[in-house]
Amino acid sequence: MPHSHIPVIAIDGPTASGKGTVAQKVAQHLGFHYLDSGALYRLTALSALRRNTPLDDEHAVAKVAEHLHCHFSGAHIFLANEDVTDAIRAEEVGNTASKIAAIPTVRQALYGLQLGFRQAPGLVADGRDMGTVIFPHAVLKVFLTASVEARAQRRYKQLIDKGFSANMQDLSKDLTERDARDTNRSSAPLKAAEGAFLLETSEMTADQAVEQVLHWYAAAKLV
Repeated sequence: MPHSHIPVIAIDGPTASGKGTVAQKVAQHLGFHYLDSGALYRLTALSALRRNTPLDDEHAVAKVAEHLHCHFSGAHIFLANEDVTDAIRAEEVGNTASKIAAIPTVRQALYGLQLGFRQAPGLVADGRDMGTVIFPHAVLKVFLTASVEARAQRRYKQLIDKGFSANMQDLSKDLTERDARDTNRSSAPLKAAEGAFLLETSEMTADQAVEQVLHWYAAAKLV
């Protein structure tokens, strides 16, 4: 199949909106590959923190991104040969990822890596600029969101389930700050792509959201 003919479903949205869970389930249902683009920024953040890379040195952080040795295996994420699936979900890593994601040279360093995930029979990609920058010609674009309160509750449960400590008030504050950074950054700001379907999931289960995305995709294939 020609590379340009490989279908892509792009699912964008703010932190803890549930887009990762939905994207994974959609990919599994369709037998598609899955790209968690946010994980690439978290991997860069984790690697930079471990190396004590100065986060205000854009060139140094971009170098970390350029030489990122990672791979995905099912629901597991590896940095080199180390399973860092849980480590990249720590709040310090998430906050650092949000900050370095605003650096244009870091985004450029990860651009080609993300394009490489587009493989037959198809790809479901989630992030913040999948439909606007990385895959602007995706066959389906979805902007998935939820209230700060709903997202804070989801993140709280996710962290507690993984054994991390968490505070609802702090999580709400962090999410609000991340939203502001992601929306107002000069490079690839968080916004709904042109032609994207809006999916508000505050009152929806993950399975209901998946069903809606699959319905939109089935309709998009007929166009």
